[in-house]
Amino acid sequence: MIVGTAGHIDHGKTTLVKALTGVDCDRLKEEKARGITLDLGYAYHADGQLGFVDVPGHERLVHNMLAGATGIDYVLLVIAADDGPMPQTREHLAIVDLLGLTHGAVALTKVDCVDAAQLAAVQRDIAALLAPTGLAGAPVFPVSAKTGQGLAELSAALHAAAHTTRPRSTQGGFRLAIDRAFHLAGAGLIVTGTAFSGAVRVGDTVCISPPGWRARVRSLHAQDRASETGQVGQRIALNLVGDFGKDDMARGMWVLAPQLHSPVQRLHARIRLLPGEVALAHWTQAHLHLGTEDVVARIALLEGDALAPGETMLAELLLDRPIGALHGDRFILRDISAQRSLGGGCVLDIFPPTRHKRAAEHLAYLRALEADDPRPALALALARHPAGLALARFALNRNLDAAQAQALWQICALVQVGEGEQAVGFAPAQWQALMERVLHSAAAEHARAPDMVGVERDRLRRLTMAALARPVFDRLVAELLADGRLQAQGSWLHLPAHRAELSASDADLWRTLQPLLDAAPHNPPRVRDIANASGVSEGRVRELLKRVARVGAVYPVAHDHYFCAPAVAALAATVADLAARLGAVRAADLRDAIGGGRKVAIHILEFFDRTGYTRRVRDAHCLRQNVGERSWTP
Repeated sequence: MIVGTAGHIDHGKTTLVKALTGVDCDRLKEEKARGITLDLGYAYHADGQLGFVDVPGHERLVHNMLAGATGIDYVLLVIAADDGPMPQTREHLAIVDLLGLTHGAVALTKVDCVDAAQLAAVQRDIAALLAPTGLAGAPVFPVSAKTGQGLAELSAALHAAAHTTRPRSTQGGFRLAIDRAFHLAGAGLIVTGTAFSGAVRVGDTVCISPPGWRARVRSLHAQDRASETGQVGQRIALNLVGDFGKDDMARGMWVLAPQLHSPVQRLHARIRLLPGEVALAHWTQAHLHLGTEDVVARIALLEGDALAPGETMLAELLLDRPIGALHGDRFILRDISAQRSLGGGCVLDIFPPTRHKRAAEHLAYLRALEADDPRPALALALARHPAGLALARFALNRNLDAAQAQALWQICALVQVGEGEQAVGFAPAQWQALMERVLHSAAAEHARAPDMVGVERDRLRRLTMAALARPVFDRLVAELLADGRLQAQGSWLHLPAHRAELSASDADLWRTLQPLLDAAPHNPPRVRDIANASGVSEGRVRELLKRVARVGAVYPVAHDHYFCAPAVAALAATVADLAARLGAVRAADLRDAIGGGRKVAIHILEFFDRTGYTRRVRDAHCLRQNVGERSWTP
């Protein structure tokens, strides 16, 4: 269990920790000389069950106190009996309350310096001080480091709390907020901090964020003992190997599982203003303390123009530089001069929208994110993304590991399309609605052009929803084809009941002209040449071929240049064969395979690009991955 001390300067925090552990946390020469703690100090009980973070109490060093206060399990509020609660006592307590820490006790030090009456009065003041906070009713232990009074009772209470503290879940990716970095002879770079989540092992690859440097864990100490593993809630020292040094490290950086590296400069949160403050105006500047980081932020209120003292509000924080943050991280806000604490809050969304931030739908989503259960927020997120929710982003925001994320998707019966970073998800009802939308779009297009054999795949995708990614639409079409609710004829998609046919007069004329195209299947005559050869007017030939194309008997490969459907199918097979042998097809390859000129080969390949059979890569053409669904049949 990590115990964090808090309290006013010279109330005996460091002395008390030394009495409990035998370790002097004042490690700096200046600290020794001045008799006060300037930076974070750490100590561990000999049995390894307790780790202490000794934080400075001086008002000018509250930023150091904040670096140590995050990540602790148990608060030990230290108050001297001869002084009673003082200004930094109150500020530290406010910070502890804003960080959501509710487990703790009070060490009433220097009791050997006061009489019984003063001791009773200070105890009454302490009870009143704690009453409105999360530490209300916390036990008070009168102690004296000089005489040893009460130390055994306090130590026993801390050990009892350690035994009853529920172990934190190691699910989620590993996160450690760096508070110290130093070079150790014979080992190299050491960084220390408190693990916020997950677990780490010797040999793991980790990421230093925000810079994004990769490193390997050569060795580690957890709770001041050599170990193969470290986990959430522990004080951990990591021996890192990477392309950086001690001077590159800074307090505020994170050691992360690589998949969690996603620095942000904007985030949405719930913030609370302390009762004694003046109203907080929209666009106020403040210092944001999160993890061990201190960064200047603008506060954009999302539910009003001002936040009243003691109240909460949803807000956007715009940061001066990128930091590491995730959903659920607690933070403290101090005024821009860093003289006093204003309030604090909890991170909700690290991927906020850039527009419509105050829309009712987004505010409802942020409120849903405040719940421990991710399902309500997931349901709202899905509804707000009709073209598919980026599942990796949702999981990253809440630090869900692969197993947790997959379990959530299964519980919610999501339809998943794609894998990894590209995976998108749909609620079952959403997916069915999209299917109906595809069918509705096809029906509308049939009504608009009854003589067309169907709708080209990419046109139907745009008519259904332009924002739909191609893999999503392909999955929809595949399921509709499998169900028989949609049919394919060549490159056309149509409803089962739809039939496009030529009129009797068009059919007669087509039977007359078709042999002209069949005679040169890979380079048929153009409209003008057909008109000259048949004696039919050029305009009539052109209009006929347009109608024949609508029933799928010919394809307009280029302007006024139509190829019969069997010829296109044969060309598609030739392109597929060339791609299988050569990897990609160039105009010269197709020209050599079919004969004729290079210009015709270029037109044919550009036609296959337009219809989605191939895609152009520089001067070559590659088959698309889902080519099996796009192949032509006569």
